[in-house]
Amino acid sequence: MENVEIMMPLVWQGKSVFVTGHTGFKGSWLSLWLAQMGAEVHGFSLNPPSDPALFDVAEISNIISSDVRDDLANLDKLKSALKSAKPEVVFHLAAQALVRDGYKNPLDTFAANIMGTANLLEVVRDVDSVRAIVVVTTDKVYENAEQEILFNEADPLGGHDPYSASKAAAEIITASYRNSFYNVKDGHPAQIATARAGNVIGGGDWATDRLVPDCLRSFSANEAVLLRYPNAVRPWQHVLEPLSGYLVLAEKLLSESGPDFAHNFAKAWNFGPDDDADATVHNVAETAARLWGGGASVAVKNNNDNPYEAGLLKLNSTLARNELGWKPRWNLDQALQHTIEWHHQWLKGSDMKSMCQNQINAYILAATK
Repeated sequence: MENVEIMMPLVWQGKSVFVTGHTGFKGSWLSLWLAQMGAEVHGFSLNPPSDPALFDVAEISNIISSDVRDDLANLDKLKSALKSAKPEVVFHLAAQALVRDGYKNPLDTFAANIMGTANLLEVVRDVDSVRAIVVVTTDKVYENAEQEILFNEADPLGGHDPYSASKAAAEIITASYRNSFYNVKDGHPAQIATARAGNVIGGGDWATDRLVPDCLRSFSANEAVLLRYPNAVRPWQHVLEPLSGYLVLAEKLLSESGPDFAHNFAKAWNFGPDDDADATVHNVAETAARLWGGGASVAVKNNNDNPYEAGLLKLNSTLARNELGWKPRWNLDQALQHTIEWHHQWLKGSDMKSMCQNQINAYILAATK
């Protein structure tokens, strides 16, 4: 068997974990996975961002230990929730996560993604139990000249649009807190890392203005999905791919080999797909239509009023492969197959918590082969 790190369930058994954004798409999958491994999951978030929402249809509230609904701007409520949970690990996923919403509401986006991150890191300074923090950003944090290159963690940060800029700023703020207040003389002992992932897909994503959810809505209604940027290239991956990276990274930050060893992992990490998962929007939509069947179709929307989005974006995840032993397990076709299978089961009224758990188990099995 290939020498590849997989999650270690015993590490998480009985461990208190604090997840911001637990009602969102990625946060719901992460919360379920952590609970499945025996962790005590404590969530802090606004209400689910869509209706329907994965948090509701998979009944995540029934498997987590606490569920606090509030904004990260409420420092007193945030501090109370953290002190009550006494977490060893914090996963920060709460964010305004859509490029187009960033154009519509730039100040809200900056407040959520920049000050939300700063608020969390500031409050954790007064919570002695925390030993590891993973701040989730995005692949869009890089200064992107749209050349045929794969971005690595040392490349300059940038941000053409408000969403991308807010996430690049979150990276800088995290580095500042790490250098100034964490794991320094007389500072907080927690190790902090940031995680940059590609365009995630998977069951239970009902966000607006996102390709695969748009496809599934259109196909379900027997309509052609309309593409705004058909030639844009993105690093597509199933949501379980980066989540597995976040979990392995947190385990490294918690290492029993001592703080000097763990500090080697307190930095930025890319979690992107293999090169064959870098595909155009049009290719992804056509593949999704083929897998959906039933005459599903794709069309291009001729509209010159669309706001700017990068046409080419690829990630280099060599660092995660070499130092974490992480690598993706499902190719693009498999990721889309699992996503469409999930959606079909939801339309049939199946038990979606069990469906999620089955897909997590299938992913873990793939990681051991």
